[in-house]
Amino acid sequence: MTSSRTIPLVSTALATAVFFCVVAGSALAHSPSGGGSHTGLDIPEISHGEMAVIADYRSGIIDLASRAVDTNEPFRRVLNYAEIQYSYCLWGRVPGSVTDEESPFNECAHAYLAAAKAVLLSMREMPQERAAANEIISAVDADMTRRGLALVTCRFSGEAFNTADVIKPHWGKMPLHPASMASLTGLAALFGLGFFGLRHFLRPKAQSSE
Repeated sequence: MTSSRTIPLVSTALATAVFFCVVAGSALAHSPSGGGSHTGLDIPEISHGEMAVIADYRSGIIDLASRAVDTNEPFRRVLNYAEIQYSYCLWGRVPGSVTDEESPFNECAHAYLAAAKAVLLSMREMPQERAAANEIISAVDADMTRRGLALVTCRFSGEAFNTADVIKPHWGKMPLHPASMASLTGLAALFGLGFFGLRHFLRPKAQSSE
């Protein structure tokens, strides 16, 4: 009885993994790079060392920015880009996406963290958010110095971004990055288990209602 349930669970997990690969291949063909359209707002680059620290403060920065009162359209557009880009980068959940230069998610992590940094610096000019923004900036500077990250760079450190360009993960490099592959394979397996668990939970209710 147990083995008969295990087989479809494994099959679904594998099918989901295949689904990820199909989506990945499609996304790769449409993935923009730094040379795409620049009709939006420019976002200055962020160094590899900076992003490692900004990542620790990202949620606080976005929370403060989301509550900001004295905003303008450019600020809201950059904030919106920061949140959209974060979701495209799978919410920073893939191991090594921020710290590993070879990660297929590293460039998209640069994008959402560069936007978060731009949002933070913009809040220095807002009367009601200035004090809180300066506290975060001081904490970031202190962490940068303490961890010796000020001069740490990578190949994406000089790349500026634009709100018109969504930077997607480099899906084609996934098979060459074990940590990313393991993370998405685990996600696929959990998705498959959750699907069959939900179907098993709902089936008796449907039968009992007849």
